[in-house]
Amino acid sequence: MRKSNEQSLGEVIQQFIKAYKIEDKITEVKINAAWGKVMGSQIQSLTEKTVFKNNVLTVYLRSAPLREELSMARTKITEKINQEVGKTAVKELVFR
Repeated sequence: MRKSNEQSLGEVIQQFIKAYKIEDKITEVKINAAWGKVMGSQIQSLTEKTVFKNNVLTVYLRSAPLREELSMARTKITEKINQEVGKTAVKELVFR
């Protein structure tokens, strides 16, 4: 009997992601999208940029009072972003 080499599309995509080592970049894109979704359009409009590197999400904000307010809710925001992404990717959240 012949072996079937059929694979699901999901398996093929996962092999592609591993072969080209782009998993970290995909996670970064998901985290940036999750920031906007979790925080809403008002805070997104006051966000200059987000940088995700070595499990640390650094968020650059235009408003110092907002930065202080979000710093107090850092743990809850981190949990919501990780929940939106579907894995524990962000281990530290820094506001600048």
